[in-house]
Amino acid sequence: MGDKTMTPDEVVSRLHSGMTLGIGGWGSRRKPMALVRALLRSPVTDLTVVSCGGPDVGVLAAAGRIATLVTPFVTLDSIPLEPHYRAARERAAFALTEIDEAMFLWGLHAAANRLPFLPVRAGLGSDVMRVGPGLRTVTSPYEDGETFVAMPALRMDAALVHVNRADRRGNGQYLGPDPYFDDLFCAAADTAYVSCERIVDTAELTKEAAPQTLLIPRHTVTGVVQAPSGAHFTSCAPDYGRDEAFQSCYAAMPWPKFAERFLSGDEQAYQSAARAWHEERR
Repeated sequence: MGDKTMTPDEVVSRLHSGMTLGIGGWGSRRKPMALVRALLRSPVTDLTVVSCGGPDVGVLAAAGRIATLVTPFVTLDSIPLEPHYRAARERAAFALTEIDEAMFLWGLHAAANRLPFLPVRAGLGSDVMRVGPGLRTVTSPYEDGETFVAMPALRMDAALVHVNRADRRGNGQYLGPDPYFDDLFCAAADTAYVSCERIVDTAELTKEAAPQTLLIPRHTVTGVVQAPSGAHFTSCAPDYGRDEAFQSCYAAMPWPKFAERFLSGDEQAYQSAARAWHEERR
């Protein structure tokens, strides 16, 4: 029930090399990029990353922080394949566990419910079973005798997600078109850190929005970070859309040059550099 507010650097101080880290959002939508950028400023590495991947995966892969990636895809949405992720994969920079989106969802459900696995039809008859040699099937114990994929739980040491609003106790609210899997990431992880566009009083969470927008319950949250524009350059509707021009810059610019220009300082320096880049274009 206490105040769980933190800074991005305080969150990252609780992370460590070799851990399994979940990152919420979807593709280039509502990614906790301020927290990911803080992670890049730390020495934390050798991560197993669980994500519906976007630029979060791209920057961590380019920076050499990923040992293993568990994902159904890595995309920038308007740019189908994340280019920095692609470059890292082509040089075999990390191991990849690629699974169907439904399998990913049920892996999160299993972890959130502290189950070792859940049965799912997705993946049967596809190459998922071939490229994932650790996957197993299970037969229904009932009269149907149906065979399912036994999707292992996607347990995580920590999760990072970004929402529109949160209170100091850890209740998180989304106001956009999709919750993605952010609530499951928080429930499936041992610790969860929620960044938000604005921290508000608890009463304000339902003052102008429906109760069902209260996506993340406080008991699954370890820390809350107020991070205005914390999803940039991904979208955080309705607060702002994806910064398509800047995303194109990110995708086209060589990683060392992008990192030097935009990621050499703290979050305030990043936001200032992004604004300066837009001013130059005008």
